[in-house]
Amino acid sequence: MSDETPVSDQERAQLEISLPTALELCRLGLGTLIDIRQTFEIEMKGAIPDTVHIPLFEVKVMLGHALTEDEQDILDAGKPKDMDVMSFFTMINQLHHGRDHLLLCICNSGRRSLTAAAMLRKMGYGKALSVAGGFQAWKKLQPAAPSAQTAPSAPSAA
Repeated sequence: MSDETPVSDQERAQLEISLPTALELCRLGLGTLIDIRQTFEIEMKGAIPDTVHIPLFEVKVMLGHALTEDEQDILDAGKPKDMDVMSFFTMINQLHHGRDHLLLCICNSGRRSLTAAAMLRKMGYGKALSVAGGFQAWKKLQPAAPSAQTAPSAPSAA
């Protein structure tokens, strides 16, 4: 699979797990969520607690992969994270080999994380998976904040 080739249904079945499964693996200490969104996306939409942030497009550039025009536009939209190749591999090796963790890649919707999981597997990290639905699915699982209509009313002063 090249960077430009969409993931086949067979590859998706091997690479993708559900968000509830990923969260349970993390709760049990068997995996780590790796948020591959760009920094500005996390700042705009929010962060998932207890994740490691490794922006995919910056990693692809560091490793010499060509970016699509859309990927380059997204990369150019934000400020690069302070990461080099050595810190990337140190972080991934510590998680994958040192802690024997599954690398659970998560993006905004679940598409880019498939690419990230496939890329990590090609680099020898066989325990890389993509979290289906991404941040959007995680956001849907969060309890809704009470609205003004459902919040209990304050007692009136007599």
